[in-house]
Amino acid sequence: MSTIAPVLKMRDDYLNVSYSAKSWLLTTDHKRIGILYVVTITFFFAIGGIAATIMRMELVTPAGDLVSSETYNKLFTLHGLIMVFLFLVPSIPATLGNFLIPLMVGARDMAFPRLNLASWYLLVIGSFLALASLVAGGIDTGWTFYAPYSTTYTNTHVLTMGLGVFVAGFSSIFTGINIIVTTHKMRAPGLTWFRLPLFVWSLYATSLIFVLGTPVLAITILLIAIENVFGVGVFDPRLGGDPILFQHLFWFYSHPAVYIMVLPGMGVVSELVSCFSRNPPFGYRFIAISSIAIAVFGFLVWGHHMFVSGQSVYASLIFSGLSFMVAIPSAVKVFSWTATLYKGSISWATPMLYALGFIGLFTPGGLTGLMVATLPIDVHVHDTYFVVAHFHYIMVGGTLMAFLGGIHFWWPKITGRMYPEGWGRTAAILVFLGFNLTFFPQFMAGYQGMPRRYHEYAPQYQVLNVLSTAGASVLAVGYLLPLIYLSWSLRNGKIAGDNPWGATGLEWQTSSPPPPHNFEVVPVVDHPPYLYGPVDYYTPQTTQSIEPPAEERGHG
Repeated sequence: MSTIAPVLKMRDDYLNVSYSAKSWLLTTDHKRIGILYVVTITFFFAIGGIAATIMRMELVTPAGDLVSSETYNKLFTLHGLIMVFLFLVPSIPATLGNFLIPLMVGARDMAFPRLNLASWYLLVIGSFLALASLVAGGIDTGWTFYAPYSTTYTNTHVLTMGLGVFVAGFSSIFTGINIIVTTHKMRAPGLTWFRLPLFVWSLYATSLIFVLGTPVLAITILLIAIENVFGVGVFDPRLGGDPILFQHLFWFYSHPAVYIMVLPGMGVVSELVSCFSRNPPFGYRFIAISSIAIAVFGFLVWGHHMFVSGQSVYASLIFSGLSFMVAIPSAVKVFSWTATLYKGSISWATPMLYALGFIGLFTPGGLTGLMVATLPIDVHVHDTYFVVAHFHYIMVGGTLMAFLGGIHFWWPKITGRMYPEGWGRTAAILVFLGFNLTFFPQFMAGYQGMPRRYHEYAPQYQVLNVLSTAGASVLAVGYLLPLIYLSWSLRNGKIAGDNPWGATGLEWQTSSPPPPHNFEVVPVVDHPPYLYGPVDYYTPQTTQSIEPPAEERGHG
């Protein structure tokens, strides 16, 4: 009991707000800032989920008998904006990334702790501006802000919402800068680039998109404000502007933003698949480089969102070809995970179920992405529920599966407590089944021609919409369960120990939860990552590592 008491005290000191709210609101500890982000984005996930629930209730019947068309427009706009900019974009980089990057590279904190805290405040300010637009009456432009509707033809609160997204964008930029500099300058002695965990590689690639892509979105929103306030003709053709210019600017950021959401999830899945199959990642260097390749190619394919906008056929052909190329590094990861699982000693723990669920949702999402990158198919399914299903499989199914998998995997490290494994597995299965029941019928409805963004539809699509709404009910239960049992585990879960999974990263070689400066002694890395195999050099419930025999070094 004497050995457990210090761990309990450390956990309670870390998790309790006994130091007063001020100590949290002014903290520069990257771990606490990560927890602040978790609380913030969970709140906005709930708001976005409520909007989606009302939409699904409306779509149970073909007639628009629950809300008006104007209200429905505001609902899907609110849902999209909240989920994309206030949940999915910061979901993994700002939460798990903030908590784990310094631990994984052997640093004591982020490179710029005050900038890190400022990034959270900017997200909060942007979020409250978004809520202000909701309270004032909402916005009906869709999450894409398409001009000239957003600059001329709507009377809703575009400027307030746009300002919120503008401010939240700087939060992303600050987070990206911190991750890039921390990865470059604060790695532990011996931690070379190709000894880094794959999660770090994925967050580094994501941060490049943050820093290079987000300013383009900020400038685009600023131009919308200038046109709204001063009547300068930027996008409105009546004033000499070009609405297609808006689409080019918006999608130049927003297609890479898809990888902001899913690339960190890929890093999480690489960690989970390797740990719970007890195999080093197959083709470690290829996976690492593929993360950078995805970030680079992501900036070259924005035009495939504009096949029906009137752009040149030759430009469309080039964008179509580039869209097929960006699928190659993504396929590298899927094949790597499959090969890592091959002949592995697989454990069906909750994080592993979420990782397998990610693969099961990301793969059909990616394959249908190739379909919409093909000109004739894209023209057929453009602005239908086929596109809705496609991007939900990628952005929501993939990202949320990885986020929940990562939360469960690192929960013992964050809190020092375990969660009830049976409930964890139940929730993972419910999320996977509920998601497929929700969105797979939308592939069929969309391919048959059901347009999106309408609160009324032809009666022949009702069965598919009823299935989709039933799936959303299952999905909601799957999302609520972790919130309940993880909260319960904070006080009642079993003591986790420092390394309950027998994992190999540096974060598992410190206490759970970690001390304020992460490591009592700066760690020195003298071996490759992921030393899994017939003999694991890291064993559960200990932070001690065994030096591998000389002939086995380099494995993995």
